[in-house]
Amino acid sequence: MSVTEVRAFNRFYTNLIGALDYSKHLYTPYTLTEARILYELAHAAPLDTADLRLTLSLDAGYLSRLLQRFEQDGLLVREQSAEDARRRRVALTEQGREAAALLEERSLESTGELLGSLTAADRERLAAAMRTIRSLLGGKRESPLPSAQPRPQLRPEVTLRAPAPGDLGWIVQRHGALYAQEYGWDVAFEALVARIVADFAEGHDPRWERAWIAELGGAPVGSVMCVRDDGAGEPASATARLRLLLVEPSARGRGIGDLLVRACVGFARDAGYRELVLWTNDVLGSARRIYERAGFTLTAESPHHSYGAELVGQDWRLIL
Repeated sequence: MSVTEVRAFNRFYTNLIGALDYSKHLYTPYTLTEARILYELAHAAPLDTADLRLTLSLDAGYLSRLLQRFEQDGLLVREQSAEDARRRRVALTEQGREAAALLEERSLESTGELLGSLTAADRERLAAAMRTIRSLLGGKRESPLPSAQPRPQLRPEVTLRAPAPGDLGWIVQRHGALYAQEYGWDVAFEALVARIVADFAEGHDPRWERAWIAELGGAPVGSVMCVRDDGAGEPASATARLRLLLVEPSARGRGIGDLLVRACVGFARDAGYRELVLWTNDVLGSARRIYERAGFTLTAESPHHSYGAELVGQDWRLIL
């Protein structure tokens, strides 16, 4: 590979994702650098300015000016570090988190549109090529300048895989525990999840049904299933159902829910389904926003008493 080929790829990719006009691309007032700062601050505990500078490999003066602007706009606060009086800590305000969430949402939408025209096989080829690039160019290297700082380590990578032994039990356990903790739902919900998982384990046809586990740092952090909506045999109504979307609280904010839903949509489309449907409840705001970004539309609502709570059930639909 020549230097010319690398530069040609760089030009192609920056044009493809709109990096040269990032604010216009995502319809926000922030440049690519400013968006990266907001992203890092939104996905970490309060950071020292020096650590943020190393993570992004930015000039100290340039970073200071950007942080000052964000502070004036009410997006962040800077204060003296409790551990080292010479350091300054940076954290987003509520307004800053809203700005970061908007950037994240529009970035995910843009990336989803980019991948939407690819088949599941082509998406996997693309992901494998990206992993190769990151492994070859993203690792820690010796610097020719003794005073230069080492490159920061990459964030742990999120991967999707088929369930391994024990994962289906994990899906049941985490649904039961998380929904009890976050919404106060009783054991009836865990029983429902157990029945769904048992039906999948005992009789799913891999041509028409699939489950995914999202893994981060070697541990499961999310799940989703795509199942037939019309019984055994080949789908008569050509309708698939998305079920059991879950993301661990510790892994939220990384786009894992969107990644799982896109995998489900891509599989359903490649399998030949005409539509993908799901049922959820209106209290699950984050999940509903994920479905909306994926193109689902709300088709019906109905109040019900389930799992020890008064809820409003919702039917959502996506034409494939």
